[in-house]
Amino acid sequence: MENMAEEELPPQEEEEAQVRVPTPAPDSAPVPAPAADSALDSAPTPDSAPAPALAPAPAPALSPSLASVPEEAESKRHISIQRRLADLEKLALVTEGDDDDGPASSLNSENLGTEKSHTCPLCPKEKFRACSSQKLRRHLQNLHWKISVEFEGYRMCICHLACRPVKPTIVGEQISSKLGAHYHCIICSATITRRTDMLGHVKRHVNKGETKSRYIAASTAKSSNEILKEADTDIQVGPNYSIPQKTDSYFNPKMKLNRQIIFCTLAALAEERKPLECLDAFGATGIMGLQWAKHLGNAVKVTINDLNENSVTLIQKNCHLNKLKVVVDSEEKEEGDALEEDGTLGDIQVTRMDANVLMHLRSFDFIHLDPFGTSVNYLDSAFRNVRNLGIVSVTSTDISSLYAKAQHVARRHYGCNIVRTEYYKELAARIVVAAVARAAARCNKGIEVLFAVALEHFVLVVVRVLRGPTSADETAKKIQYLIHCQWCEERIFQKDGNMVEENPYRQLPCNCHGSMPGKTAIELGPLWSSSLFNTGFLKRMLLESLHHGLDDVQPLIKTLIFESECTPQSQCSVHAPSNLNKQGKRKSSEMIINTAKKQKTDASAVHPPFYYNIHRHSIKGMNMPKLKKFLCCLSQAGFRVSRTHFDPMGIRTDAPLMQFKSILLKYSTPTYTGGQSEGPMQSVSEDTVADRVEMSVADKAEASGCRRW
Repeated sequence: MENMAEEELPPQEEEEAQVRVPTPAPDSAPVPAPAADSALDSAPTPDSAPAPALAPAPAPALSPSLASVPEEAESKRHISIQRRLADLEKLALVTEGDDDDGPASSLNSENLGTEKSHTCPLCPKEKFRACSSQKLRRHLQNLHWKISVEFEGYRMCICHLACRPVKPTIVGEQISSKLGAHYHCIICSATITRRTDMLGHVKRHVNKGETKSRYIAASTAKSSNEILKEADTDIQVGPNYSIPQKTDSYFNPKMKLNRQIIFCTLAALAEERKPLECLDAFGATGIMGLQWAKHLGNAVKVTINDLNENSVTLIQKNCHLNKLKVVVDSEEKEEGDALEEDGTLGDIQVTRMDANVLMHLRSFDFIHLDPFGTSVNYLDSAFRNVRNLGIVSVTSTDISSLYAKAQHVARRHYGCNIVRTEYYKELAARIVVAAVARAAARCNKGIEVLFAVALEHFVLVVVRVLRGPTSADETAKKIQYLIHCQWCEERIFQKDGNMVEENPYRQLPCNCHGSMPGKTAIELGPLWSSSLFNTGFLKRMLLESLHHGLDDVQPLIKTLIFESECTPQSQCSVHAPSNLNKQGKRKSSEMIINTAKKQKTDASAVHPPFYYNIHRHSIKGMNMPKLKKFLCCLSQAGFRVSRTHFDPMGIRTDAPLMQFKSILLKYSTPTYTGGQSEGPMQSVSEDTVADRVEMSVADKAEASGCRRW
């Protein structure tokens, strides 16, 4: 009979035994006593005669916390997720009780003291052989239960079953495949190998408010799809669109500003020539391409691409939801013919292939790249077949590397050496533009930067393509290295020349290298050294945003225009087209033509590179003036000055840092004067101002000496 007890289950019954999860009965509920041992011994074996059908055992009572959970939702829980250690022990008895004693006898706690052999429910039989109940209890407690992860009263024990596929390894001439230990997430059913990773995984769920388990939330599950609306465009998203799995589509509401500014770019390009062949290389839900086709109509021919099959299906559903006809592989779908009778707004071609392959096969006038992370893997393909005077827009979301938090990743992806500076956001924009320029130059094409935006969670760069080796050479010359002083934050682009300079620190306007020993500056780059904005194109984008009623993006475009002209907002003439409805269509068309004619002259006026943060260069013991007043003071001193979208407290100016600090000190008030009105300090001479500025620089350098050396 001992051999019969250790006999393996049939394959079908073994699967059912692994999935079946009994709920422990409360202590007050009596459990029926098992049959006598003699009766079990006299029972016929499976080999001799079929076993009689067992009487259905009474269903165990649910615990109060799970009393309202349906049985289907409870069955979704993995067997490694339990509330108590006793549940694991009883689970081992249930797995073997199906062959011997039945479920009623398996729930009896008296069986734990018998000398019968038991197998571990979370380990394969070749890893842990059958043993006594005492040894099994120690095994479950010291291995599975001890290193478990607790969440909402449940324990996610470590599992050694073949739930997670592991690639086989070749050892000598033999192929060995080891089953890796892993945890099963109680929320998303993911399998994670390390305990520390599992703790971080659960913590991310908690931070996002996902504290209800999937098997508990199944009873109150919402509809599988949800319909959202953005810019008069309806999209259908999945239930987990904000935290998608690998096979789901991702929709980020925070990227609404990014989508609107790209739409204004395409609308401004559509005024030059029609129709435009546009590509959204990474469609996901298709929201961006749907907005292009719905609001621009016959002016654009939109192609939405995605490699994920589920995303392609969702894009097609969203096209029908917005009454847009779908074209798949140059053949219209049957559903599109029915929609055409109701009056469709246009047609969209939906493709499912790799973005690099698609951009190699076809040519486009407008290409938008928005992959997950960096875009450097798709730049060569984008510039291979893009048409002359077309536009390529690149959205990079790898801000950890671009903002100098992961410098080794920036060196790997962009081949650039960077450090954290006060102008790190503009530094990130120039890194991406330099990568785009190098990719264009490899295809014998040049670029003209229309604008570059770096906000909290993305970096957007939009460039116009100029064909020809001459344009490529001119573009390559604008990629230079930057010399950055680590003491006073002064910076300057390295001068061109074939000769190696003995002391490159002499190019910096500051005198930090002469007054301090050692290396005081660092070489950053390669970076884009030319302008980041085209004023004429930005003004046309502002007109399009007013025409289509995109109110959210208008303040950003106005700030970009101020920044490109490097003038204060009070002196900028961009407020003229604000009364677009009153001026009429004739005046608006004339303004568009005039701004298009002035585009070349606006592009030639290069704004000063980089900016200064007014708080970073404040003088110790002095109250700074208001930002608007300080801008007027710099402008009255004869310098170009404007605010910047990169930093709310940043000031873009062509004034050297020494002049910037001297004017800041001149219009600052001492702290001890209390409520003294702001104004110029008449008693302070120019020599005293310069001395105080030098002393402030020296104090900051001395205070941060232990940190920098």
